Parts: sequence; C-alpha cells; structure tokens
Amino acid sequence: MGGSRAQVNKPHKTRFASKSSRNLHKTSDKSRIGKSEHNVAKGARAARVQRNKMLREQKRAALLKEKRASSGSASAPRVIVLFGLSADVNLNSLAEDLLSLLSPQGYDATLPTVASVEYKLRTTVLKAPHGDLLSCLEMAKVADLIAFVASASSSCEGSTSDYIDSFGSHCLSVFRSLGLPSTAVLIRDLPTDMKRRHDSKKTCTSSLASEFPEDCKFYPADTKDELHKFMWLFKEQRLSVPHWRSQRPYLISQKVDMVADDFNLGNCTLLLTGYLRARSLSVNQLVHVSGVGDFQLSKMEILKDPFPLNARKEQDFMESDEVCDVEVLRSLVPDPMRQEPLLVENVPDPLAGEQTWPTEAEMAEAEKSQKQKKKKKRTLPRGTSEYQAAWIVDGTDEEGSSTDEDEEADGMVLDEGDIGYPGQEGTNYSDLSDDQASLSFGDSDGETDVDSVMMEGENLTKEQLANEIQKIKQAHADDEEFPDEVDTPLDIPARKRFAKYRGLKSFRTSTWDPKESLPLEYARIFAFDNFNRTQKNVLAKALDMEQQNRDDCATASSYARLYIKDVPTSVASKLCNQAKTMPVTACGLLQHESKMSVLHFSVKKHDSYSAPIKAKEELIFHVGFRQFIARPIYSTDNMNSDKHKMERFLHAGRFSMASIYAPISFPPLPLIALRSSEGAGTAPAVAAVGSLKSIDPDRIILKKITLTGYPQRVSKLKASVRYMFHNPEDVKWFKPVEVWTKCGRRGRIKEPLGTHGALKCIFNGVLQQHDTVCMSLYKRSYPKWPDHRFPILDA
Repeated sequence: MGGSRAQVNKPHKTRFASKSSRNLHKTSDKSRIGKSEHNVAKGARAARVQRNKMLREQKRAALLKEKRASSGSASAPRVIVLFGLSADVNLNSLAEDLLSLLSPQGYDATLPTVASVEYKLRTTVLKAPHGDLLSCLEMAKVADLIAFVASASSSCEGSTSDYIDSFGSHCLSVFRSLGLPSTAVLIRDLPTDMKRRHDSKKTCTSSLASEFPEDCKFYPADTKDELHKFMWLFKEQRLSVPHWRSQRPYLISQKVDMVADDFNLGNCTLLLTGYLRARSLSVNQLVHVSGVGDFQLSKMEILKDPFPLNARKEQDFMESDEVCDVEVLRSLVPDPMRQEPLLVENVPDPLAGEQTWPTEAEMAEAEKSQKQKKKKKRTLPRGTSEYQAAWIVDGTDEEGSSTDEDEEADGMVLDEGDIGYPGQEGTNYSDLSDDQASLSFGDSDGETDVDSVMMEGENLTKEQLANEIQKIKQAHADDEEFPDEVDTPLDIPARKRFAKYRGLKSFRTSTWDPKESLPLEYARIFAFDNFNRTQKNVLAKALDMEQQNRDDCATASSYARLYIKDVPTSVASKLCNQAKTMPVTACGLLQHESKMSVLHFSVKKHDSYSAPIKAKEELIFHVGFRQFIARPIYSTDNMNSDKHKMERFLHAGRFSMASIYAPISFPPLPLIALRSSEGAGTAPAVAAVGSLKSIDPDRIILKKITLTGYPQRVSKLKASVRYMFHNPEDVKWFKPVEVWTKCGRRGRIKEPLGTHGALKCIFNGVLQQHDTVCMSLYKRSYPKWPDHRFPILDA
C-alpha cells in the first residue's frame, strides 16, 4: 500500500548468527579461552589413555593370577568327575586309562590324585557311581570339569536321547540347577573302521549337542592318542566354575581320620586332610562338614605337598616318606579372642519384658482376689491346672447368659499351648493344616491326626499307608480346584474356631504390623537391620583377609589338615566309611553364617517328581556346600505388595517362595531340595530346585481362608444368605468384614436372621440366585521349626 516508501525494519543481527560469530568482538579473551580449552582437552585425553592402560594391566594381572591358581605348578589338583550317561558305560576302564596316561610309573588307587610331569598338571579323577544320586550330587559340587561319558554302542529307550538313560537325564537336570562347571563329552566304544567311526561320532554328537552348553566339546576317548589330545586341550583350557563356589574356601578330603576326646566321651576330633581351594581359610573361621553341621577348628596344619610336580622332589619324597606320614610345615592354633563363636540360636531373656516388683498394696489385693476365686466353684476341663484356670475368664454373651456348650468351648480353647502367647502359631485348632471340619485339639504342632500318623510311617500297614497317601492326593486336587475354601464347623462357634483370623479391606494396601504377635521361635533367630549392607561388609572383610596374607590363614592350593572338634563319635565313624565311596567336603563359613534366621528361596517343583508336596513337610535342603533339614511353607511372590499369600501345596509348573528356619547364607546360592521316601532303605528323590533370594524375618505370609454361603432369597440389592455361619453370635462377630460373590458383587453384612446363622447382606448390584457369597479371612503363617537340623548320614 505504501509502495517503495513502506517502512523496512532492520533485521536482528543474531537471527542467523552462530555462537562463534556472536563472540567475535571478544578478541582479548578468545585466544586465552581457546588455548585453555585445548590444554584441558589434551589433558583429559591423556588421563583417559592412562586410565585405560591401568585397567588393561589390572585385567592382565588378574587373568595371570587366575591362570597360575588354576593350572600353575603350585595350584591344587584339578578335579575331573567322570559321569556315565548310561549304565552301559564302563567308567573303571576309562579312569585306569587316564591315570596310567598321566602317571606311567603307577598310582595309588585309594588316592586318585596324580602329578604328571609330561603335562605339567596335577589331576584328581573321581568316578560318579551310576544310580547313586547323593554321591553324584556331592561330586558335581566340587568338580572342576565334569566329563560326561557316552557309549556309542548303547541305545536307551524311553529317553530324550539314544545315549542317555533316565537316571543320566535326571542327574543332568539337577546339575544344571546346581550350576555346571566346565564340561566335556567323551565318546567311548566307537567302531574301528574309520568311516563308520566318523559317522558314529557325528551321530552321537548331533544327538547330544542340545543337552549340553554351547562351548562343550566332544572327544573320542578309545585310544591312548585320543586321551592324550583330550588331556593336552584340558591342560590349556580356562576352567569356569559357578560363582557361589568362588566365594568360600573348601576342602575335598583325601583322608578322613578321627581322634577320641578324653574329656568328652560322646565327641571326638575329626581330621580332614586335603587341598584348600578357591580362598584362604583362617583357623579362626567356622567350617561346615557337608551333611553333619557347623564346627570350630581346634588346630590346622599346613603339610608338605604329597604330589609335587618337580620330578626330583617327588622321587625324594617317595623314597623318604609315605603318603600317610606327611611332614608338617606349619601349625596354626586359633586365637580365643578372634575365633568366630559357634552361635546358632539366640538365647532370649524371659524376664526382659517383665514389670517391676509390685507394691505391698498390690500384693495384698492379689491375695484377696485369689482367695475369692478359690471359694467360687467353676466348671473346668479335665486336667486343667490352677495356673491355667487363672487365665479362663467367666465371660457371658451379649444377652447376659451363656450355655453349657459355650462354657465347654471356652475351656477347650485355652489349652496349654495358648497360655500367655495369643499370637503363637501352631497352638490348638486354629492352625490346622487342612482347615476342614476334622479338628485335632491336642496337637500343639498344628497338624492333624493324619499328619502325625504319616510321620510314623513305620507303624502303618501297607493298606493304611496307601489310604493316607490317597487322602493327601485328594486334598492336593481339592486345593487346586477350590483354593482356600473351608467349611464352618458345626460343633464349634466360628468366632472361636477362626479367632486368629482377621479381614482385610485390601490385600495390597491394608497395613499389617510385621512385629505383631510373633511366635516363640522368633526369639531364637537373628535379624539384620540392613541385610544388603551387612552382606557387602562381610564379603569385603573376606576379600581383605584374602589379600592380607595373615598369619592365621592357610592360603588356597596349600595341602592342609583340619582338626574339627566336638564332632559326635557315631557321625565321625560314618564319615570315615563314607570317604571310601565319595569325598567328604568341608567349607569355610563367612561371618554370621552359623546363626539361624528366616530364609526365603525361589523354588519350582522338579519335573520328575509327581507326588504332592505339602507345606511344613520335612525336606533335605542342599544349599551350596551345606545340607540341612527344613520344614518350609510356600507362598506367592507379590511384586506390588508387602503381603504374600500362603500356598498349602507346592504346585507344579510355577515358581513359589519357600520360607524356612535355617542357618544364614549369603546369596546367590543354588538349592536342591530332596525328599525322603516312605520306604526304608530307599534313596531320597529330588523334589524341587531353586535358589536363595533373601533373608527377611519380617516377610508377611498370610494364610487365606474363604467362608462360603448361598443366597436363599434375593430382592434386588438385598439377599438372605445361609450356611456361612450356624449361630447369630458368629454373624455379629464377623459383621465388620466385607463379603463378595464369585460373580463380582461386593457387599456387607446388615444383620443376622433367625437362630440358625442366616444373615442379611446388601450388595452393590443385583445378586444372581446361583451366585455364591464369600468372606475372606487372613492369618499370618510361619515356617515349622525342624526337629533335627542336619540329615543323618547312612554308613
């Protein structure tokens, strides 16, 4: 409109300007800043290069140290475990071929450890007995290499592979759960013809490749040249071991002796001789003998190596001394001020929470009331003491009167297990394992008569044993089909039968105090303020002890003799007999690992085990090197809640959390749970596998029950429900608890109807006539304290 005379504004100078062009006027500072930035960049690059160089040197030194520790002349002998994949494999001939190849001069059959000057390698060869699960499991825990031996001429029907039978497949799955070390497959019994030999090896390799790790190598092992090639590659191989094995020192015994204790007739001193592995062991540490328990050391001797690699030393040693008379280089004695105490259970002070001494007026008043109570006649159950009678309150119901049946019920509730400990688990009938109408009032362990009978399986006939097993299987099936549903008993008021249960508005968000009404067993265990911080400090202290080379420690790879004191004589004699067939293992314990606490494991039922596994049944837990007996309870693992629902059975096909009272162990650790068979003399079977997750006594596990009723009359939002309770007093007692239906309605109890336990409910929608009204009640559950802590070893 204005034409050429229109106003044109000057554009902003920095509209398209770069940062450098905007700073051109700063000429005085530009050169100084640029020079400074250049120097800083150059210094940062030099620091980065120096840091990378330092990291490379550290990794190289760590790798060199690991190589020297595993394959150097001063390292402990490598353990090769020969495991036959089928019963047709002859392990004896293979072991003889390997040992004769390593030691042409001969070897001692009782000590299968040889030092080969040709290979510059020391090796211990163990043969896993086919069919003995416990021996195979113990050997797999200490193996540096598991050599699976397959026979090319064998054919196993009904298995996943033609070369693996059922026991081999079962053990292989257990080894995977335990954590496989380095593996190799040796193929025996190949044809002599070269073409057929190559085809047979190829067929066997393709059939077995899916069962083993990707880095597993397959070797023919018929001739001496083939074994020579295998041993040469094995010598150069970098072995991988499970992480849990590298955190603790352990000793594989080559010789087991016992020395009688003159001061204690029932106990003796157990002597274990062998090579220390993985870490340094302090004489002040506690040790765990696998399957026996935790003990202190009275002495530790570092002995002269009986299998040196130097040929001259070996010759002098063989000429001068025998293996049984090894020279003692150094003797270590524990320091009483620094020795780890063998503390298993906490000893509580029963008077710690008591009040002060009462005044004279209070004592006089108590005497007066006691005389009045003695004069008053009361109806008490048979066998009730005066102390028990003092706890029984003569209460009346809401109408001011009580029937004879209520008085009898009150007397039965307060039996000996409930005195003074209202929150204790496992007392009278409120902790029945089946929550059905069959009740056992005299069982303080919270088990039914069926459970107590099953514990004494030796006194049962075959027909009775079959009936009890059938009942457990039926309960397992009912638990899967109708979880948590229980029937209200007819002969006992529900407010007393379910006195320990409470309702929750929301399972996820409602609060539950973890310190409320704890059982007596919680006074015997230990808890951490911050478990992760404690574990970090303990592992750092163990690593610091490893690096310091202290005087009270025997370094890894040294040949040592452990003097383990206060071992029962009967157990020591069994260990001496056991050492002839399988190695006896002792591992050093970290700080706090002898103390009892509540451990939680993530477990899954093993695929090969079909029998139902009920909560609180005895299982043998193999946790790393340790073995102990536990009676776990199972629960779900809720990620978004601090409360977890208890499961009455360990169901197949899914993971559950198993909570037990057991000695503290620092994760990660694998778990193999074994269950003893009912018959005498039969070996235990693998029931479940898993791993250690946490140690937390405050983990809340809630046992849920569901009371059900059925609508009688429905009028829009209102309904009269029957068969949930059997008397109006129970309806009033449970009135604050919310009810729900299986079709998704929620409601509340308004009032009782009649005298037979019917109730009127109001819902948030129209109720269907075929619907079921439910009420959820919860009670905290705890594991069962084991009757004995460690398995009794068979001779």
